[in-house]
Amino acid sequence: MQFIADAMLGRLARWLRFLGFDTLYYPGISDTELIRIGREKNRFILTRDTRLVQRKGLENILLIHANDCLHQLVEVVTSLKLKHFNTLSRCVRCNGQLIRIQDREKVRDMVPEYVFLSRDTFFKCTDCDRIYWEGSHPKHFRENLHHILK
Repeated sequence: MQFIADAMLGRLARWLRFLGFDTLYYPGISDTELIRIGREKNRFILTRDTRLVQRKGLENILLIHANDCLHQLVEVVTSLKLKHFNTLSRCVRCNGQLIRIQDREKVRDMVPEYVFLSRDTFFKCTDCDRIYWEGSHPKHFRENLHHILK
């Protein structure tokens, strides 16, 4: 499932990307542009704008009620019955795809030394070149989300 989030849902967009969902987010996007992109690219529109949800002809749209980004994420996951997550597959910053780096020596000077020495697997964003690795943050997040969804 692919998403586009309105200007009020930047943190939610990052968390959806973290879970592996292709999620567009533009901080200054207008409602008209949001709808246009959603329709053209067949993306589910996520919004906090009650007036936007009332527009006629919009099918793939979800009004987010929660203020807290974790509860917003739970709202999306439960409302749309999302079950399959693919963490470390999307860049949380730019939405680019992450690819596994085969030769870890290539990232030696791009990550903190303790991370390089303690991790075997690294990923790189195909768009912005940001480097990722599996640390404690993804593990704790998955555990918290799993606990909340039970």
